[in-house]
Amino acid sequence: MVNREDIEKFLDRLSNEGATYREIEPGLWSINPGGEFDMSVVVHHSPPVVVLRVKVMDSPSDDSTSARVNRRLLEFNATDLLHGSYGIDNGSIVLTEALELDHLDFTEFLAAYESITLALPSHLRELATIREAK
Repeated sequence: MVNREDIEKFLDRLSNEGATYREIEPGLWSINPGGEFDMSVVVHHSPPVVVLRVKVMDSPSDDSTSARVNRRLLEFNATDLLHGSYGIDNGSIVLTEALELDHLDFTEFLAAYESITLALPSHLRELATIREAK
């Protein structure tokens, strides 16, 4: 099973590709991918899984806009995301992916991380147009 130190080694490897990270508390890190991606991906080692999560935006307060945004998020879940999904938590839209620690390797961890950091910028552009079209 992958342990906390193994996850930190994965994060060190991401650093070689331009990302930076800091440990917030034992087993909880914040990654800044760098470049145009201006959000932090939170990684939480919580056996038997590791969770990658990013706050996307606050949920729209307007019912009509909220319905359009939520519908599009469900469509993204069905078409653009292989393992992760959008959800709502405490008034925020989040993108989350959980990976089992039993047989996790760096390639799988990297695929989950890249799924978030590559899909989210295009999703945000589309969601922004929905929110602005009130």
